[in-house]
Amino acid sequence: MIDRATVDRILDAANIVDVVSEFVNLRKAGVNYKGLCPFHDDKTPSFMVSPSKNICHCFACGKGGTPVGFIMEHEQMTYPEALRWLARKYNIEIKERELTSEERQKESDRESMFIVNEWAAKYFQNILKNDVDGRAIGMQYFRSRGIRDDIIEKFQLGYALPSRTALSTAATKAGYKEEYLVRTGLCYKREESGGLVDRYAGRVIFPWLSTSGKVVAFGGRLLDSRTKGVQQKYVNSPDSEIYHKEQQLYGIFQAKRQIAKEDRVFMVEGYTDVIAMHQCGIENVVANSGTALSVYQIKQLHRFTDNITLLYDGDEAGIHAALRGTDMLLAEGMNIKVLILPDGDDPDSFARKHTAAEFRKYIDEHQTDFIQFKSDVMLRGVSDPIKRSEAINSIVRSISVITDPIVRDTYITDCSHRLGINEATLIAQMNKFIRQDIEQRYKDARREEERAARLNNNANVNENASPNVNDNPNVNTNDNANAHPPTPNTKLLTPNSKPLTPNISSMIVELLVRHGGDVIFNNVETDDGQTIERLTVAQYIYYSLNADGLSLGHALYDQMLAEAAAQSEADTSFNAEQYFAHHDNFEIVQMAASMAFDHFQLRKSQQKDPTPEQIREQATRLLMDFRLDYADAQLKQLKAQISQAVSNPQLMMQLMEQYKDVQNIRNSLARKLGTSIVV
Repeated sequence: MIDRATVDRILDAANIVDVVSEFVNLRKAGVNYKGLCPFHDDKTPSFMVSPSKNICHCFACGKGGTPVGFIMEHEQMTYPEALRWLARKYNIEIKERELTSEERQKESDRESMFIVNEWAAKYFQNILKNDVDGRAIGMQYFRSRGIRDDIIEKFQLGYALPSRTALSTAATKAGYKEEYLVRTGLCYKREESGGLVDRYAGRVIFPWLSTSGKVVAFGGRLLDSRTKGVQQKYVNSPDSEIYHKEQQLYGIFQAKRQIAKEDRVFMVEGYTDVIAMHQCGIENVVANSGTALSVYQIKQLHRFTDNITLLYDGDEAGIHAALRGTDMLLAEGMNIKVLILPDGDDPDSFARKHTAAEFRKYIDEHQTDFIQFKSDVMLRGVSDPIKRSEAINSIVRSISVITDPIVRDTYITDCSHRLGINEATLIAQMNKFIRQDIEQRYKDARREEERAARLNNNANVNENASPNVNDNPNVNTNDNANAHPPTPNTKLLTPNSKPLTPNISSMIVELLVRHGGDVIFNNVETDDGQTIERLTVAQYIYYSLNADGLSLGHALYDQMLAEAAAQSEADTSFNAEQYFAHHDNFEIVQMAASMAFDHFQLRKSQQKDPTPEQIREQATRLLMDFRLDYADAQLKQLKAQISQAVSNPQLMMQLMEQYKDVQNIRNSLARKLGTSIVV
């Protein structure tokens, strides 16, 4: 593990212009540099690099970040891998943190397993290319499938000799321990004698590579002459410390750059489908190798794209495979297209019959969105009303898991037109599914909390209480003598609710990134008579929202606000922009880089830093705008509840009292902001 001091040295040394220049041709543009974006097909330079802020940003696709973030995105590396890349560039020696004996053993075991797998991959390749049986049997098989030598090399394909002890004998002779041959799954032990048996004997070999290119597992396929009557054509590595099948995708290493460039991934079922499409010229393709899609796999793809096309053959198994992962993909925010190939064809056979241009044209003309696909599959030939309603319910449930409300509403409208069902009926059913899911998640969370409480019933959690600063502090310094109180004391109802103000939330976080550590109040007197010597932007926003039980409504935004408030309280020299630029969470790094980059560049002589008074005024205005929008949303909700409470006079009176209170708050905020008041 890289120690913190070394990480800091790497981050300090990394120059964004140096790093980006290795991949992009940059030219000076005022105080910055610009060039063609490496993350999309850029026609005019939209990729800006700021040497002063040490960040880059594309104004077309939105990608960029710090030197570490840029390398992670461009080279598809993890955070530690990107740090090591930069360390090599700047000749910085990596000093690892001292590990415990248990950690050292675990790391040693993992590294040994990777080394054994790497050796085995080369062993299988060598057998395929240089052994008599390898060339006569293994290579002949690949030739019969039309696989070229460059593709064999690209996917590191190999062959295992028919002898059940060939690999284990060669491995032990080369000095590799039996323990790691078994733990990686290359061999297993005979129950009677305890001797080693090669798992893949007599099979052609397909290595599984991780995103970073390490060999994590193998798949072995019987030759065509031996598959008749055999149920298990393929044998795959068992789960191990370095391989979990539900977390890996076949072909991801070879496809990752093209996926990011084309902003789309094709999902197929098997090894040969991936290989055939690569040979055809379509490289943004991966396989889940016959298993159901998992959240791990989807999140891995999400690093490169939001768009996925499920590409399966037209038999019953292919259609079932296309259906089973749909809801999970939608819930994770993926945009889904489905393409079922003509009967008798799978991606492998179809790719061998067509050029890349013909294949792409077929995809563009025949892929459909998931609603069209699901409707065609589930409603084709169905006349029974009960079965039809079950199919429609299944479609609406799929729509209900979509997290983006605009996308969800668009699909509901589309579904209404296609199925001839009243849109209001579909919306009501969708909301029912959403409520059920929320209730289930709440129950699951409560069960988890109760379980955790039982496990930790003797633990006492003592939190350092932050000063209770409401949103009307008394400012008693000469600096702020003329400062207006930020807002009236407007305690909103329903604490801990999430506001419906994403744009204003984003503006608040942008202010936080740029000026979170700036002091805007001095000697602030709290309600309980205490005095806070200094109050930063981050603290002011955090305490103000907390006083009303409000959040910014976005997990990363809330995390950034809480961290900035804590850091600025602990460190008087806290710089929010630098802190978030070097954050461990890559999503926060990207978000902060985008918010820190000025969309319009002024000449250096015209650039002026805002004064504390201007920052304070901006923060106060944003908080009032935030509360105003939140109050408007509450009024809308209360109106709907009042209209449904006609049959319950007591409840209606309570709701009307709440409505009046919120309306007074809303009107007070509106007067303060100078906006019109809706009565």
